[in-house]
Amino acid sequence: MTVDLLTIVVPLIVGVLLGYLLRSKGKRNFNKATFGIIIVLIFSLGFSIGSNNDLLISLPKVGLNTAVMLVMVLLFSILFVKIARKAVGIK
Repeated sequence: MTVDLLTIVVPLIVGVLLGYLLRSKGKRNFNKATFGIIIVLIFSLGFSIGSNNDLLISLPKVGLNTAVMLVMVLLFSILFVKIARKAVGIK
């Protein structure tokens, strides 16, 4: 299944615009909803990996590369968040 770029970009832009327009309506707490959606996404990713035999067969071959990329993504994400928080002035 291919994903069209507009399928990703359009909801992102709509979300940013809605957030911008509704920002003065008071603070909204979406922490629980966001966490729930992330859990559903992780579950669906795990389900699709587990149901794909070709991917499961090739997993040991690419496992080390994947683990290295995972660690690098995590480290750089943490680093960039710390830099951005300092730049914005958030403790």
